[in-house]
Amino acid sequence: MMPDWLEPMAATLTEDRFAGPEWLFERKFDGIRLLAYKRGKKVELFSRNRLPQHLPAVAKAVAALPVKDGIFDGEVTWDRESSYDVFDVLWLNGRLVTGLPLEDRRALLQALPFTPPMRRVELVASDRPWELAEREGWEGVIAKRRGSVYEHRRSKHWLKMKCEASQELVVGGFTDPQGARVGLGALLVGYYEGDDLVFAGKIGTGFDTKLLLDLRRRLDKLETPTTPFTKAEGLPRLRAHWVRPSIVVQVSFIEWTVHNKLRHPRLIGVRFDKNARDVVRERA
Repeated sequence: MMPDWLEPMAATLTEDRFAGPEWLFERKFDGIRLLAYKRGKKVELFSRNRLPQHLPAVAKAVAALPVKDGIFDGEVTWDRESSYDVFDVLWLNGRLVTGLPLEDRRALLQALPFTPPMRRVELVASDRPWELAEREGWEGVIAKRRGSVYEHRRSKHWLKMKCEASQELVVGGFTDPQGARVGLGALLVGYYEGDDLVFAGKIGTGFDTKLLLDLRRRLDKLETPTTPFTKAEGLPRLRAHWVRPSIVVQVSFIEWTVHNKLRHPRLIGVRFDKNARDVVRERA
């Protein structure tokens, strides 16, 4: 019987740059992890933390697959509708396939007739795939060891090479907009270190007007009189508002400074599938 849930495999961040015959490379997509569970025509979609996701176009494409049942692993774009990029299969037609070698699982996916917005994640054909990723403006690449099985944990058989650093962060406050800007000026963000919420910097780019206004509405409902940051070196106080730390955002940046702050951060998107208390600083 097909299981109700299988823990998804996670990649380990690496700062090394390498290639070789023992590795396959895939594009690292800038999106949200999505697992699709198909039982007959019934389809359930989950985040990596098993939170249900409502994506009708994706569900319709999964339901149309000519298989009895299956569990598919991939990423959906930030707008949650443009594409569902599938890179692995855990269960297919009554059979657990996580123990098969990577190449065999890819062959199973290759044989399936995907329809939009479902897409297969193709291999990257390059001797220096990280350089191709930088030229193409990708978030990075994933190196996957040939012959490896699907593990239900963070594994060094999947290694992610990022073109620029990326980090999930918790919103603990925001500043008022200035001039012609609407909604808010910047998000004040941090990460958990034990029970402490550590201030990591402010994010003022990566927004459009719609997102600025939407975030302000959400944040106004969470406003509190005191700062949630318990380690707050460099925290701005002027025109600052504090909120309960429950909204998680994905941020890209160049590097961490010597003062443990984000250098040149920009907002990528809002994470509705992530528990704020799970957000810690990601280290290579």
